[in-house]
Amino acid sequence: MSGRKTEDTSCALKDKVIIITGASSGIGKSLALEVASRGATVVISSRNVFRLPIVAEEVGKLGGKYLTVIADVTKESDCKYLVDKTIEKYGKIDVLINNAGISMRALFIELDISVFKKVLDTNFMGTVCCTKYALPYILRQKGTVVAISSISGLSPLPARSAYVASKYAMDGFFQTLRIENMGNGLHILIVHPWFTKSNIRSSALNQHGVPQKKSPRNEDKMMSADKVAQIIAKAIIKRRKNLILTSQGKLLVWMYKIIPALTDKLIYRAMKKEQDATPY
Repeated sequence: MSGRKTEDTSCALKDKVIIITGASSGIGKSLALEVASRGATVVISSRNVFRLPIVAEEVGKLGGKYLTVIADVTKESDCKYLVDKTIEKYGKIDVLINNAGISMRALFIELDISVFKKVLDTNFMGTVCCTKYALPYILRQKGTVVAISSISGLSPLPARSAYVASKYAMDGFFQTLRIENMGNGLHILIVHPWFTKSNIRSSALNQHGVPQKKSPRNEDKMMSADKVAQIIAKAIIKRRKNLILTSQGKLLVWMYKIIPALTDKLIYRAMKKEQDATPY
């Protein structure tokens, strides 16, 4: 034996109160199950009144404590309501995971500006409002705010202008918030997933704001939402600042910093190969 000790983090989230937005599917659902399995009390929130009870049932089967809150993060009043209900029930907030988000797929020149606003209101302003109301309570716990951004918060992605803009905005906001609270014990984790197997592409909005109902990419080759959730949970425990997921994602970010002109061309060629790709 090497004599090295392996840190046991299996109970590190026990009795922590964790709010997760967009918890009815994808990464949000996987995060709810992951932190519940680690002993956390999870507040699962979504605007989807049909899927949320299903997630709650799965959390319950794990023996987890939970609260469900129907909330639409595009409404500031709902963001406040989510925080208020959590405090009313548990009296504290240890972790807020800003996961709620939507995507779109269309050339900007063809995109209805209302769709652009909808994506920003969900991905960026929803995150800002939830964080605003939860932050005083999280600071009391010297807790954690998690931002589920994207590789698209660090590099461009054609035909996703609104989505990319929202993720760049998230990165800038949380980086600034981190510096503002350097002396307050606040932990901020910004997560940049690569393409993840979920329903975000099939529910992505077209230029008119209608869900596209199918993914343009091969979902089977992507990292699973469960794997992403496991990595995020460990990063919360270790109080990491940034995550860039998958070797492909890390390579793309590095290339875009070092050789941006060439990387632009490579991104352009790669995205043109998408199934039913929008011509550009």
